[in-house]
Amino acid sequence: MAGENTTVLLGIPIPSTDPVFLTVVGVHIAFGLASVVAGAGAMLSTKGRGRHSSFGTIYFWCLFGVFVTMGALSFMRWAENYHLFILGALSFALAYFGRSAARRRWHQWLRLHLTGMGGSYIVTLTAFYVDNGKNLPLWKELPEIAFWLLPGVIGVPLILHALFRHPLVLAFDRRQVDVGRPGTTM
Repeated sequence: MAGENTTVLLGIPIPSTDPVFLTVVGVHIAFGLASVVAGAGAMLSTKGRGRHSSFGTIYFWCLFGVFVTMGALSFMRWAENYHLFILGALSFALAYFGRSAARRRWHQWLRLHLTGMGGSYIVTLTAFYVDNGKNLPLWKELPEIAFWLLPGVIGVPLILHALFRHPLVLAFDRRQVDVGRPGTTM
């Protein structure tokens, strides 16, 4: 039930009536929605330059916006939101790691990129459900531990499948082996 100092938006209580806080929440929601859509677009598009890279760039910068607004919101309500700050920092750090691995072509960059970006997406969804699951249809029927675990229970096997079965990763591995053989070039 919403209290005196609560604003309800689409059935989700926001623990403030302060216009500055609510403005930051609005910007945070916009960045969050854009990052989730762009992240899904990157995951579902053909890998390489083009759509995948464009969606990935949008995901990264929108996630940066989520991180900045989440930081502001967390500091305004630290006692209640410090765990969301930790999740947000971890999500952005994973995305930064994954993006850096691809841009700098680190050893095994493809696996590092996939793990970093996929992990970032999982942690982003975890933070959303931890904060909002208790107010969402279906999710509100689940125990609170489900908000923490379900995104990873679903996402980690998908990442592992991609790491060991995706045709691009397998082709990448073959190229790495070929580079090490005498008489082969890349």
